[in-house]
Amino acid sequence: MTLVLAAKDGASEDRSSAAQSPLQVRGMTVSYGQKPAVFSVDMCVAAGSMTAIIGPNGAGKSTLLKAALGILKPLAGTTEVFGKPISRMRDRIAYVPQRASVDWDFPTRVVDVVLMGMYPQLGLLGRVRQCHRDRAADCLRRVGMEDFEARQIGQLSGGQQQRVFLARALAQDADLYLLDEPFAGVDAATEKAIISVLKELRDEGKTVVAVHHDLTTVTEYFDHVFLINTRKVAEGPVRDVFTTDNLQAAYGGRLATAQTDQLHATLG
Repeated sequence: MTLVLAAKDGASEDRSSAAQSPLQVRGMTVSYGQKPAVFSVDMCVAAGSMTAIIGPNGAGKSTLLKAALGILKPLAGTTEVFGKPISRMRDRIAYVPQRASVDWDFPTRVVDVVLMGMYPQLGLLGRVRQCHRDRAADCLRRVGMEDFEARQIGQLSGGQQQRVFLARALAQDADLYLLDEPFAGVDAATEKAIISVLKELRDEGKTVVAVHHDLTTVTEYFDHVFLINTRKVAEGPVRDVFTTDNLQAAYGGRLATAQTDQLHATLG
């Protein structure tokens, strides 16, 4: 009898944890042609955490994130945000895409890009008031771009563009922030600025999930990790999941000797 009660309590606890999860993915499968890019993946992100999605090139990291958001249509799978279908919770999500996927030739100013983050509140024909401009300016200050608000977005460096898109996400005042390789192709100063803002969000009780490729900074930047290579390999707190065995399971022979040596030093 005790065992039955414990099992029931455990199941109830699991359901409660899933309902509170900012991002819950179940059975996600995405295919490009005949070969699945992501196969039957489950993911449950811890609230108030910074989670890195890591894996080798072609492992399905960005695909998983886009499918969870509905940007890509999966063959199977569902996404819930705080226990509800994502279609009902989009106002609580901010998304920063890969910089390479954005048309930087579009003629718009930095401040206008940040104001776009407020459109869910403003509406399509909503009037931009001074309070909205003040908020945009504050978001630009947080990412160190306050002196560039009148600049055309296409005139900025790659790192500056990434900071502006983070400022747009901040303007949304979301509870869940999803970023697709936010540090790819940016300078060291921008990477430091971005991670500082993301940690501030985490400390404010927000949840951050980022596709990440630099294994040597995982323990410094993140507290949770999701390892994937088409299928889920492991997920959980960095101290438990970010191990040499799990990394070898995910990367196999693609985990270079130099990386392994660096990781041994990082992991102690």
